[in-house]
Formats: sequence, structure tokens, C-alpha cells
Amino acid sequence: MRKNKFSLDKFIEHSLYDKSNGYYMKNNPIGDKGDFITAPEISVLFSEMISIWLVGFWENLGKPKKINIIELGAGTGEMMFQINKSLKNFEIFKRSCEFYILEKSPQLMKIQKKKNRLFKIKWIDKLNKIKSFPTIIIANEFFDALPVKQYKKLGKAWYERYVVKNKDKYEFKDEKIKFLEIEKNLGEKVQKNEKFIEFSPRSIEKISEISKIIKKNNGGALIIDYGYLGKKMLDTVQSVKNHKKTDILQNIYKSDITHLLNFSFYKKKFHKKLDQIKIISQRKFLINMGILHRAEILSKNLTFRQKTDLYYRVQRLIDSKQMGELFKVMFVTNKQNNFSMGF
Repeated sequence: MRKNKFSLDKFIEHSLYDKSNGYYMKNNPIGDKGDFITAPEISVLFSEMISIWLVGFWENLGKPKKINIIELGAGTGEMMFQINKSLKNFEIFKRSCEFYILEKSPQLMKIQKKKNRLFKIKWIDKLNKIKSFPTIIIANEFFDALPVKQYKKLGKAWYERYVVKNKDKYEFKDEKIKFLEIEKNLGEKVQKNEKFIEFSPRSIEKISEISKIIKKNNGGALIIDYGYLGKKMLDTVQSVKNHKKTDILQNIYKSDITHLLNFSFYKKKFHKKLDQIKIISQRKFLINMGILHRAEILSKNLTFRQKTDLYYRVQRLIDSKQMGELFKVMFVTNKQNNFSMGF
């Protein structure tokens, strides 16, 4: 890094997305051999449940002859692959679909294209490049990778978190910031009792883009990510390498930097344009979608070892102590779409 001082979000942006060295730009960090694993890699049943949900929502929208299905940040492309594979049983719906992947990483795009080479998918770098059909957006562990700012109140003054380079070491430094600038960046009033703020400016931009598309074209968005509910914001920024938490200031370019979504904040932001917003735990969503019943059907033709592996993977997705409660599923749509499958 040539610069000696970054606001926290610019530091994360540079670490993850720098064109030459960025973590996501030159690595495949996902899977057992990577630094973290996502739900589609854990079990194909996760993507099957999403496929069933997509068909259900399409029917609810009146079975439009054309519909955009967009995945934001598709990782290895596993979920898009499994969705297309599952939809062979729903030919009318599949023929209606225009599939898109929004991807920034050239390395991951290459992996996605190889995996999905048998399917008709378009890769885009901006959401405004889609056609004006009803649109369903899927974001699985997309928002947690967008850089965040942090502000904290000490006494009567507010401070913004920076990262500074001191010789060969990086360290945190907090610098005074005007209160009005915080509210301007946040796009809303800050509560009087608030003492800490963590949010992603890029997430606010994406929420606005998604809302405009849904408002204009009709459709909805399904957002799946780890996070929490509550008015009070928490300090959740973390760095992950080899499936373990590490120091955010160590292993720059070589580790993932992520955060937990405050779903109450996201709900408030989406509510500015969209009326229907539902939030549920991943555990409840997948069980409501029938993942246990599907696992039971599949297990009938499996060996004991295969059956054990199948249920182990499903448990990882729904167990309260693993991904079941930490991960939330959020559905946003227009007021007229009275759709509650999975919720």
C-alpha cells in the first residue's frame, strides 16, 4: 500500500478489491481448501431450496413470460449451477429466465464461467445492464464483504476509525469527525443515545439500486447472510484466514475481511422504497422450505456413510449453534406481492 492513512472502509476496499493485489481479485478463497465455506458448498440441498422458492415466487408474480434472475457475487458459481440443474424439472419457468451474475472478481468470474459453461448466463458489472423484466435478486453472503465505516463517540465528540501505516506496521487510529458528516454519510439522523456506528456506504448504494429495480420492474430480493437484529450497532469487523479469525491488520491481501449485517438497519433502508420486508433465521427458512423432508427422501437410496454425511451437512446449515441462527434470510418486495413461502 502506497498510502500511509486510510479510513477503515478504504482500507478494506483496498485489501479485498485492489486490482493488482486484492484478496478477491486474485484468489479463490471459498471451499475446504480456501479461507471460508458458504452454504451452497456445504450441501446442494441449500440451492435446491432456493430453486423451489424461485419457482414459487415466479408463480406468485403471475408466471411472467420473461423474468430476470440475478445472483450478486456468486462465489464459485456453485449455487447458480445447482439452481440451473434443479430447474430441469420446471421447464416452463426455466425458459422464462434470463440468468445474470454480478461479479467484480476476474478470478472468481473465471471459475464461475467454467462451472456454468453448459448454462446460458450473462455476467454483468452493473445492475442497470439488465432488461426491464420482473426481477428476482439473490444475495448469499454478498453484503458482508462490502467495506464498512466505523464511528464512535467519546465524551461529546465523534471519531472515525482509520488505519495508519507506521514504519512497516499497520495500526488503528481514531480521528475527530463532524457529527453532521456522519449523518450525511449514513443518510439519516443518529439517535441521541448512539455511541457506536458501523455501516457500509456501498451497501446503502446497493440497497438503493435494488429497491429502484424492484419498484420499477416488480419482483423481489432474497438476502442471506450472517447478522443480527437490534437498534444498537455492534463492532463486528473480522478477518478470516484458513477458516480461523485473524488480526485484521495482519495478512493484508491474504485474508478475508468481513462483518455482520445489522438486519434492522437494512430493513429501515429498504423500507424507504419497498413496503414488504420479511426476516427469519436460516434455520426456520430452510425447515419451512422442506429441507429435512428432502433429505429424508434422498437418504433412502444412500449407504450409511453417505446418509451420515448428508445429515451432517444439513445440520451445519440449520443447527442453532452453527449457521442456523447466526444466518438470517431477508425477503423484500412490493406491497402487492403477498408471498410468504419459507417465511
